[in-house]
Amino acid sequence: MELNGARWRKSSRSSGNGGNCVEVADNLPGLVAVRDSKDPAGPALVFAPAAWRAFVTQLAPRA
Repeated sequence: MELNGARWRKSSRSSGNGGNCVEVADNLPGLVAVRDSKDPAGPALVFAPAAWRAFVTQLAPRA
């Protein structure tokens, strides 16, 4: 799968010291891609937007 045009972003909670971070590209039509920031040329996981939203919702702290 080609991810040309992906705009990768790190979490605002990521540290700048090269720690364990993931990057997400959610600007591509019909998919959300996730990769290891330490290996940007490596593989990426690809999710349907609804599946990504469900995953992120489960991570959100409950009030």
